[in-house]
Order: sequence, then structure tokens, then C-alpha cells
Amino acid sequence: MIGSAPALTTAQTRTHKKGWLSYNTLRKLVPYFYVSPATFLLVLLMLFPMLMVLRYSLMDGAIMKKDAAFAGLQNYITIFADPVFWQSVGQTLYFTVMSVVFHFIIGLAFALLLNTTRVDPVIRSILRVLYILPWLFTAVIIAIIWRLLLDPNGVVNSVLSALHVIDFKVEWFSSTSTAIHALTFANIWAGYPLYMVSLLAGLQGIPKELYEAASIDGANEFDMFWHITIPQLIPIIVSIALLDFIWTMQVFPLVWMTTGGGPIYSTEMLSTFTYKLAFARYEFSLASASAIIILIISMSVTYFYIKHQQRR
Repeated sequence: MIGSAPALTTAQTRTHKKGWLSYNTLRKLVPYFYVSPATFLLVLLMLFPMLMVLRYSLMDGAIMKKDAAFAGLQNYITIFADPVFWQSVGQTLYFTVMSVVFHFIIGLAFALLLNTTRVDPVIRSILRVLYILPWLFTAVIIAIIWRLLLDPNGVVNSVLSALHVIDFKVEWFSSTSTAIHALTFANIWAGYPLYMVSLLAGLQGIPKELYEAASIDGANEFDMFWHITIPQLIPIIVSIALLDFIWTMQVFPLVWMTTGGGPIYSTEMLSTFTYKLAFARYEFSLASASAIIILIISMSVTYFYIKHQQRR
């Protein structure tokens, strides 16, 4: 009896392994079962639409024609030959780069102000609430606010006229020479709180011993800022800047609600250019090609973001 027990156990084990799935295999598959609903939604809501857009970009008259023929790269060639496309590329880069740069400058300045001990804590609390207000508004609200402020009869023109800076009513969003700058300014105002909050958290995480040691060595405030503060914040700055570049390049509601890409394409962005191709001209194949180009640009920046995160 005692000698036959191990043989019985071995037989049971073999029988268990001969089943459809072994116990160990099931244990390995459990994590995949948990993530399968999210994976299914990801494929359904993101991957599948992306593949459909890629397919449309290679067709002639997608959606509009019942039997759309394969067009190869002709839609991309048409897009690249369109001067409005290249104008929108240049304006998108200007809008994006200027926004990212001034988001960082303003966000860092306000973060330093909120982190200093020279300002009364009560005042800092009030300023913290005021500075973060633009982050609470939706793009539609921001567009309405700045359309009212920059109206020819609005507050900005009234203040500038009272200060004798201008002697006529400037049509900020209606002039080809000022529209892109006014739009960029509105986006800068709306986006700096992200940098402010992130950099403020980074400043509060820098060890005070570094500043004390630098002070003992005779370093002034600028030296400490340049050689301690900035190097400590570099990982946060790079991460936020890359994300901000990706998000800003695809901004649509603010542009559409203020200028709509006009006047005369002076504020046309890649997002509005693609939207008009699809829903104004019903050129869904060209719109799909333009969307794929935007995707490639975004994925290129995303690649650098991922590499940066891996190095961290």
C-alpha cells in the first residue's frame, strides 16, 4: 500500500497534464484574461479605425464611391502638391513650437514664484488658484473668452488705445497679419498650467541640501538656478515638452472656434486642413492621407518620448 501511493500520484499527474490545458498553463493565461477586455476595446476603438483610415488613403473616392478603386500613393502625391497643405504645415509648426516654448517659460516662472518662501503663504495660495484657472476651462470656453477680449470693440483694444499703443481698432482674428499670433497667444494662455503644476512638483522634490552646499561654496542664486534647478528639472521638462508638442500639433477646437483656419488660410492647421477635406469637400481619401501624415509625425515625436522615458 505504501509503495503504490507514489505510482497513483504520478498517474493522476499525467492525467491532469493530458487535459485541454494544464494548471500551469491556465495560471500563465490568467493575466491575459484580465487585460483582454481593454485590449479588445483598444483594437476596436483605435487600431481598427487607424487601419480603415490607412485603407481609405490608398483608395480613389473612398466612402463616396460604391466601388472605390485602389489608387496607391496618388492621394499622398496630391496632398504634397497642395500649397495649402504646406502652408498649414508651416503654421502648425509655428503654432506648436511657440506654444511649447512659452508654455515652458511661463510655467517655470510661475512655478518658481509659487515655490519661493519670499512670498507670503496666503498670497501663494491665492496665486495658485488664479494661475491654474485656464486649465479648468474647456476649449470652447477659452475660444469664446478670447474672441470677446480680442474683438475690435473688446477689452484688449480699449486698454491699448487708452495707453496710446494703437490708434485704431485691430481686428486680431480677422487680419491675416495678426490672426496666427493672436491664436497662438490664446493657446499659450490656455496651456501653461500643465507646466506650472509639473515643474512645481519637481521643484518641491529637489533636496534642499544641494542649495545649502552650493551656498556654502559661494554660489549665487543664478548659479544655483542654472547648475542645480535646471538639471534637476530636465527629465520633467523633456517629458512634458514632448507630450505638449504632440497635443498642440493636433489642436482643433480652439482653432475652429476662433478663426476656422482663416482668414485666407492664414491660421490653417493640419487638423483644420484635414477636417475641411473630409467634411467640407467630402474628399475622404485625401483627408485620410492627410490624417496618416499627421499620425506619422505624431508617432515620430512619440518615439523620442518613449526613448526618453526608457532612459529615465
